[in-house]
Amino acid sequence: MTSTAAPASSIDEVLRTGSVHSVYQPIVELDSGRVVAYEALARGPEGPLYTPDTLFAAARSAGRLAELDALCRSAALRGAVAAELGPPLTVFVNVEPEVLESAPLDELLAIATAAPAGLRVVVEITERALATRPADLLRTVQRVREVGWGIALDDVGAESMSLAFMPLLRPDVVKLDLRLVQQRPGPAVAEIMNAVNGYAERTGALVLAEGIEDEAHLAMAHALGASLGQGWHFGRPGPGAVPGSTVGRLELPSSGALGGDADASPFSCLPAGTQLRTAPKALLIELSKHLERQAMRLGETCVVASTFQEARHFTPATALRYRDLVARTGFVCALGADLPVEPLPGVRGAHLAEDDPVRGEWDVVVLSPHFSAALLARDLGDGGPDLQRRYEYALTYDRQTVERAGVSLVARVAAEPAPPAPEVAAGDVAAPAAVTARPTGLTPDEVLLHRALAATTSGVAIADMTSPDQPLVYVNAAFEQLAGLTPGEALGRNCRFLQGPDTDPGTVDRMRQAIREGKEFRATLLNHRGPEREPWWNEIHLAPVVDAAGDVVQYIGVQSDVTARVTAERELLQERDRTRRHLAQIEELAYTDPLTALPNRRRFEERMEAALWQARLDGSAVALLFLDLDGFKAVNDALGHAAGDELLQVVADRLRGRLRRGDLLARLGGDEFL
Repeated sequence: MTSTAAPASSIDEVLRTGSVHSVYQPIVELDSGRVVAYEALARGPEGPLYTPDTLFAAARSAGRLAELDALCRSAALRGAVAAELGPPLTVFVNVEPEVLESAPLDELLAIATAAPAGLRVVVEITERALATRPADLLRTVQRVREVGWGIALDDVGAESMSLAFMPLLRPDVVKLDLRLVQQRPGPAVAEIMNAVNGYAERTGALVLAEGIEDEAHLAMAHALGASLGQGWHFGRPGPGAVPGSTVGRLELPSSGALGGDADASPFSCLPAGTQLRTAPKALLIELSKHLERQAMRLGETCVVASTFQEARHFTPATALRYRDLVARTGFVCALGADLPVEPLPGVRGAHLAEDDPVRGEWDVVVLSPHFSAALLARDLGDGGPDLQRRYEYALTYDRQTVERAGVSLVARVAAEPAPPAPEVAAGDVAAPAAVTARPTGLTPDEVLLHRALAATTSGVAIADMTSPDQPLVYVNAAFEQLAGLTPGEALGRNCRFLQGPDTDPGTVDRMRQAIREGKEFRATLLNHRGPEREPWWNEIHLAPVVDAAGDVVQYIGVQSDVTARVTAERELLQERDRTRRHLAQIEELAYTDPLTALPNRRRFEERMEAALWQARLDGSAVALLFLDLDGFKAVNDALGHAAGDELLQVVADRLRGRLRRGDLLARLGGDEFL
């Protein structure tokens, strides 16, 4: 097949020449309409590496993501100065989460010392960064605040993890994922907004709604509690400020940081004067289990952080409990001397050095948007039986104390083990769109399989379940056509971009549940294609791929456009419903007297025959009363047939009022009733 990939040297050339620049999208104060900030969005040179998706994917493939990220941030600030986006305006710049794997803190923040004096900057990060390298990120956040910059948490609501980590990062600005503004409200939106508004109320943080493209989106942003907005409704990204716009100053919270030191121990986070109690280890075990049960009730928006002093205390019984915690909560970590990076699947671990004060503590921190609790204890150094060893401890529900203790523990968590890098062909390094080309180093059978996937008319996509946000790592040409994307635009994104406000949330929930459980899933759901968001019906089949240990490492999705079939089925059902209604109307007319709406002679005869058969069976009786109206002909002759019809209707209504349950009234014709 023909590949549109750029030469392998393209990303090297971009980095060598520094040929990246930024465009700037306005951020608006919703109540006043003033522009208070601009977000810097990276762009590459004209060509295959122009869009940020292809640019960053190429750098990722070449192992030079940190260099590109630093170059983009530098270009963003240089461009902001050149475009006169200085005070009172603020510039939002992004930090690519993956750069924390290779960029030292000094390099990551070197731009701060070189930034023009007075330039106001907010650094955007995502919860994926904290999930990947929590210790590095929390220390980066601390350094960012030290130079006077603000912190924004991006894509809040895209995943429940963002709600779990929000109290730990303490962002000054909470950026709502654009789906909250653009899609139909549901239970998930209510949960997100409860958490975000609760956090904003406690801290004074600003809420920014992304994806505002029309008046309806703007109204929803107001309803969600946002004070700031961003989207095409206010202006598309451009080289500088929006002409003629009124500007203002973005007032960030006076102090988004928790205070204290991430290197401190959780026990030292207790306020002065906290009442301490003394208890044996046996009691602390039961208190810890109670907090774990609380965490499981809180669900995916909960963080659990615990210390075990030494690895031997992370017993098989503990492992069983923590396996349940991993299944039901958002993030679980365990720290102790000689504990590995992953004590069991899903639990993030860290070794505590001999001089680390946390090594002498017993700590359990449970933190979610609406609940906070911590057991903070210090070993008194007793000998004797293990369960009788004494600790001095405090059980606190003070949110600020719990958050500080949580930061102290999560800031020690080891980096997530990186999955092995896939082998790629030399021509694939510069442009990820070439994933549809045949890679090298494959067996003939694998080459044949690869060609088959590329040639099939069904859309095929593969998601990496070991990476944050489960990005797409392979798509074939048919998938790109179904999604309405150009080559390479889907890679690195979660496939939720196919969904829209009218996608059935129940089907989406069932799909997510199947993925969480590692099961196959089949459904037909409404998706949207391309920038125009054209609706189409997707018959999707998801299948998990497991490794040698039985863990799900990838999901393969096969999609087919069945819009024509679904449309025909719906039209058939509508026609069937119309036919049934017409048949019911015809039958009603055949058995009903049109003047009085009483059953006619035909219906009466059927009902009478049935009543007689029933009477014979159970030995009961049937009474029949025949009546007609005396002088009815005289009414017709004197007053006309309209008056006679009205008289018959009045008589029918009066007779109806005299019926008992089970009685039958019918009009035989003329003035005769039965």
